[in-house]
Parts: sequence; C-alpha cells; structure tokens
Amino acid sequence: MRHLRDFALTVVVLAVLGAAAGLLWSALAPRTAYLVTEGGPQLADPTTQSLIAADGWFACVTAVAGLACGVVGYLVARNRRPVALLAGLAVGGLAAGGLTLAVGTSLNASTVQAAAPGTAGVGTTVNVLAVTAYGVLLSWPLVAVAVFGIMESVEGYRESPLRTPYGGAPPLPPPGSPSFGPSSFGPSSGPPPPSGPPSPLPPPPERR
Repeated sequence: MRHLRDFALTVVVLAVLGAAAGLLWSALAPRTAYLVTEGGPQLADPTTQSLIAADGWFACVTAVAGLACGVVGYLVARNRRPVALLAGLAVGGLAAGGLTLAVGTSLNASTVQAAAPGTAGVGTTVNVLAVTAYGVLLSWPLVAVAVFGIMESVEGYRESPLRTPYGGAPPLPPPGSPSFGPSSFGPSSGPPPPSGPPSPLPPPPERR
C-alpha cells in the first residue's frame, strides 16, 4: 500500500510541474504564422524555423524538469521505496509532458484547429504554438529515469567490494623492491626465526 501511495504521489507532483512547465514553454517558444486558405491553414512562410524552435524549447524545458525530478527523486528514494518512485518518475514524466503540451497550446489565441475553413476568414493570418516532433514528449520521463539510474549506479559502485580488491589491505610491492619479502604477505602464524649466528653442527660419530 505504501508503494502505491508513493507512486501516486510522484505522478501527481510531476503532473502539477507539467502544467507549470507548459506556462514556461508558452512564454519562451515562438509562434508560427499560418495563412488561412480555402483548403485549410498553410504556413505563411514555408522556410520558417519557428516550428523547429518550438520543438527545441519544449525539449529543453522538459529535459531540465526531468533532470531536476530525477535528482530529487533519487534523494527522496534513499530513505523510502526506490522502485515505486522510479515507476512514478516514468509514468508521471509521460503525464507531465502531455500536460506541458496541453497547457502551452491552450494559451494560444489561435490554433490550427481554430484556423480551419469556416472558423476564420480566408486570407487572415493566425499565430500557432504547436509541437511537430512528438518524440520530444518523451524528454521528461527519459531524462528523469536516466538520471535516477545513473545516480543509483554510482552510489552502488561506491559501496561495492570491487573498489577494494585486496580486502582493504595495500597491494603487494613488486618483486625486487626493498620492501618485498616474507613480511609483504602478512604476519606469519609460526614462531619467529632465531636471532644471532647459527649454532655449529655436532661432530659426526667415530667409526670403530
């Protein structure tokens, strides 16, 4: 039950942030001028770059938001349930991206649908904010999940025994160095070697 609560809370928080991101995108992205014709709206300037700029601003706004959500989500998940928060980042990021698009385009005075035949006079020009590359809708969840996973991997590596392959002991010196010797392999469990000159050998027994 707690996992479900953490998941739902994460999705709700990201959805609210998605609405705020829509306001920011609407304020930053340029509009595209459309000319209303008898066959429907057409680009007033076929060479305009405003459509690409609107997609770029959408990707930037949602990617920065996803980055922030991924970092905060990881910091919160360290003391809670990371699986629920990670799932919430993925689903909530998708919802946030959709709300960013919905809120941003709803602030337009005119949209492509409003410029359809019969709703506006032929020959008039309307300014439209829209997304043409719908892949940018995945920027928020992809960045959030990727940042969460990278930070989790780095933290796991820091606590991994692979960072101390010698069990915490310093590595052995290379052969031939002054410090190389029996002491390099750690303390011996047997008695210490005798000190001083070696004792002479006993004489051999005489033959009769």
